[in-house]
Amino acid sequence: MTDSSTVVRPERRADLAASLARVRSRIADACAAAGRDRGEVTMIAVTKTYPASDVVALVGLGVADVGENRDQEAAPKAAEAAAAGVAPRWHFIGQLQRNKAKSVVRYADVVQSVDSVRLARALDAASGRLRDRPLDVLVQVSIDGDAARGGTVPGSADPDVGLDPVAEAVAGVAGLRLTGLMAVAPLGWEPERAFARLAEVAAGFRARYPEATLLSAGMSGDLEMAIRYGATHVRVGSALLGMRPTLR
Repeated sequence: MTDSSTVVRPERRADLAASLARVRSRIADACAAAGRDRGEVTMIAVTKTYPASDVVALVGLGVADVGENRDQEAAPKAAEAAAAGVAPRWHFIGQLQRNKAKSVVRYADVVQSVDSVRLARALDAASGRLRDRPLDVLVQVSIDGDAARGGTVPGSADPDVGLDPVAEAVAGVAGLRLTGLMAVAPLGWEPERAFARLAEVAAGFRARYPEATLLSAGMSGDLEMAIRYGATHVRVGSALLGMRPTLR
């Protein structure tokens, strides 16, 4: 029996195909304007609040990377997609509690939101027990220095939430692989100011960690500016899937 949660309606597939074409065109235009190769930028389809059928449809349309920000939604959705024969590269992009580490490492290929030494240790322990390869990790950066809203603080010596202590905690263990940085433009900041600041942080970070070249920044409303300032991954939700239902 076919699982109704992964059945793709033809009209929904057509809508997603049209939205995907528009987003891909925006990314291509932004890369051209920035003098960058289109192949340098990966689009992550953020499917939070949307069903596994949308994941199935998007993968069928050529999308390889899918993002989720709540484990209680992502874990069953990843399982439903796998049962339907679909295996995108799953990115966990939301704030993550340490007690969810064992669940997240079972399905996520990348965790983009590591923002404390304690979380890095929890993910490393879970990865070592439950995975056959290291978990790719991006360290989340707080552009405005307000760690309360998620993200490490550049230049801080805080042993748990300073950018360098967290990066060292990730780089120094076998269960994790440090691949780069992630950030969200702070509320009230113009995107250009936010991503220019992030580019400065990223340049210094790459000097210290040459293998950590990825930069996840930019969403539906500001992806062009993020690409201008060096984003290698943009996280696109509403521009691709439509306005979201209210989170439950």
